[in-house]
Amino acid sequence: MNETMRPLATTLRKPSDHDDLVRSLVAGELRFHQLPKDLAPRAAAEIRRRALAEMTRSPLHHIAQHSLDVTRAAGRNCENFIGVAQIPMGIAGPLALRGNYAQGDVYLPLATTEAALVASVNRGCTAISAAGGATVRVEDVGMTRAPVFRTSGIAQTQQFLRWIEDHEGEIRRLAESTSGYLKLLDVRPYAFGTTVFLRFRFDSGDAMGMNMATFACDRAISDLIEPATGVACVSLSGNYCSDKKPASVNFHEGRGKRIYAEVIADAQVLQDVLKTNAKDLVEVQYRKNLLGSIAAGSLGFNAHYANVLAAFFIATGQDPAQVVEGSLGVTCIEPRDDGAVFASVFLPDCPLGAIGGGTALDTQREALSLLGVSPDPQHRGEAVLRLAEIVGGAVLAGELSLMSALTSHDLARSHGKLGRGALPPQPAIPT
Repeated sequence: MNETMRPLATTLRKPSDHDDLVRSLVAGELRFHQLPKDLAPRAAAEIRRRALAEMTRSPLHHIAQHSLDVTRAAGRNCENFIGVAQIPMGIAGPLALRGNYAQGDVYLPLATTEAALVASVNRGCTAISAAGGATVRVEDVGMTRAPVFRTSGIAQTQQFLRWIEDHEGEIRRLAESTSGYLKLLDVRPYAFGTTVFLRFRFDSGDAMGMNMATFACDRAISDLIEPATGVACVSLSGNYCSDKKPASVNFHEGRGKRIYAEVIADAQVLQDVLKTNAKDLVEVQYRKNLLGSIAAGSLGFNAHYANVLAAFFIATGQDPAQVVEGSLGVTCIEPRDDGAVFASVFLPDCPLGAIGGGTALDTQREALSLLGVSPDPQHRGEAVLRLAEIVGGAVLAGELSLMSALTSHDLARSHGKLGRGALPPQPAIPT
């Protein structure tokens, strides 16, 4: 910020000065993050919207309409807050689940702009319920963060790794001191050349835990590991975590929650609900999900995990960027006697949280309430495990329905029916 900006940013603090702030933003004398800190978040958002509308000649009436807690959203979720992006939310279900944490019927809130998605998942839910419900299980693999260090070579690397192993107890105590909810499970090294990765793995209770893991690693490195070893940490994240990227290490070792879901659908369910049969489903699975994924070099051997996860994540306040991790996984469809099929999904890397981040926003809290997901300090971690089992059932429903639509050649027809329509009029541009 140059000196000509400084007096304005620090002295204009009254509602009567809002027009001056708008003019300063439009003129480029202020940037959006340089509004006075004592402005109420709602007033600051209005000033930014007015300036943007004038700068771009775009009306922002709908972005301004919302019911969320602006103070919380602007302070903990979104910088330079101007409003909201409204995404339609639909409901699918009931979905019958047989899990350790999710049992009985649930309804799935899905926030999406993709026509036919909610209808497709809803059909999958109907099929699963007609088949007696999906068996779902979850393993809490733990949240990871993997800083990268630089050594002088093999000798220092080996000395460094021995030190880490010998002092893991001290590292654990220091890392866990950053949060009452965090437990360090292990530290796994990976080294080559002068580069050393330390993959910290944490149990974060009902929280997704990425920020908690980051804070814990930062404290352990700066207060203990670097001073004691003399080995420099080059980056707090070395991509061996691996966060928000498709990665083989997460496919094999897991990250967040590892989820399994399965169902046996008999010939009647396949015919009446899914409009398909076992032979066609098994062939599409083999040629699409298996051979097609091999041909593409994909790490996701499935039809559309990302579709269901994105809608579920947005509705329930998860980090949408982690859909890229959740979309890793394998769908299996196998023939059974009398024209039935065994269908399963496996999600090795699904970061989820029942508290923290976007889960505290108003609409997301309501969606979690619909799912019966409510953290209880007396039962640490069980709320997020319930959420994970529901995710597994939702993904299974989506896979069954889409795979069936592909066998019956209904995919294009359903999108044409549900996704086409007259375009709305363009908003008027002020002159």
